[in-house]
Amino acid sequence: MDKPASPGPLAGLKVVEMGTLIAGPFCGRLLAEFGADVVKIEAPGEGDPLRKWRVLHEGTSLWWLAQARNKKSVTANLKSPEGQQVVRDLVAGADIVVENFRPGTMEKWGLGYDALSAANPGLVMVRLSGFGQTGPYRDQPGFGAIGESMGGMRYITGYPDRAPVRVGISIGDSLAAMFGVIGALMAIHARGRTGRGQVVDVALYEAVFAMMESMLPEYGYNGLVRERTGSALPGIVPSNTYRCGDGQYVVIGANADSIFKRMMRSIGRPDLADDPSLADNAGRVKRTEELDRVIGEWTATVTLDEALAVLEKAEVPSGRIYSIADIARDLHFQARGMIERHRMGEREVLLPGLVPKLSETPGGTRWVGPKLGEHTDEVLRGLGYDEARIADLRARKAI
Repeated sequence: MDKPASPGPLAGLKVVEMGTLIAGPFCGRLLAEFGADVVKIEAPGEGDPLRKWRVLHEGTSLWWLAQARNKKSVTANLKSPEGQQVVRDLVAGADIVVENFRPGTMEKWGLGYDALSAANPGLVMVRLSGFGQTGPYRDQPGFGAIGESMGGMRYITGYPDRAPVRVGISIGDSLAAMFGVIGALMAIHARGRTGRGQVVDVALYEAVFAMMESMLPEYGYNGLVRERTGSALPGIVPSNTYRCGDGQYVVIGANADSIFKRMMRSIGRPDLADDPSLADNAGRVKRTEELDRVIGEWTATVTLDEALAVLEKAEVPSGRIYSIADIARDLHFQARGMIERHRMGEREVLLPGLVPKLSETPGGTRWVGPKLGEHTDEVLRGLGYDEARIADLRARKAI
């Protein structure tokens, strides 16, 4: 794939990423995709465990190719004084540090914010953890699954007669990463006025909780506890998933008043379209089961393609449920640059495109996830280390 013509809107921003797996590295990935110079610190000989997760290509995870694209891999033993000094030298010229260790770990290594900002007062440190840097739970380990559970998402996901279920991806980690990026850029903007950096404290459970819409106001107002409702959108009718006659599923969102009328007419139910008790959402909510049954009876008589044709003609928001195979061959995904193709030896690898799309300073993939320590010598030479010093650090297993 051709290199992007634009260096990206974050060109010139220097980031040191310290962390593993999802939340911290995804935060770094988003910054790197839009031009930031991201140096990822990895343990010598081991690297980020994500390198070995899921499907591998020649020993390296395909996920890694996307999660670490545009990053420079530098090895440093954070448990050794020499490795810690390498990090200090890197951070002295950095704008942002991203880390997702358990609270207190960076301080144990002498790499806490107070220590690092003493040499670099403008430093912004993004700290991603399960429960945040303060509070009674701060020292507990907390992965995305715990954040999703404590933040309220798991409780409302699934069907009411079954156990709560997991969303199919590590959404808690990714949400925390996105809040980390937002916080980092806000802190950089504030630094332009104050001249000083600050800590961006992101807790996974809070990132999930922030997505819980009206749940807390409703509970505080009248004690309402939202429960699991399966595929339906609670309190917004009709909005659900329906099985078609060919066994496939169609998602329909006909919850706006005018759209509801058009849909009812398109499926042969003008009586419901003209029913004054169904003229607004409040009336339709009272008859949720009836409306879902009516729509389900209609979809059962048609194939998915036939249902979509009818709904498209009536301008009713609807769609099929895409598998990754559907996504990869979809013309709209391709036209929008969301399916990137890269050569890895004799194999072609598909990576997701970038979001969002900037009209003047777009991001881009300059290279896919690097080999472990691929940029160590290059980066250390840029810090003024000579070849003898680099060799000595390597002999001491500090890098």
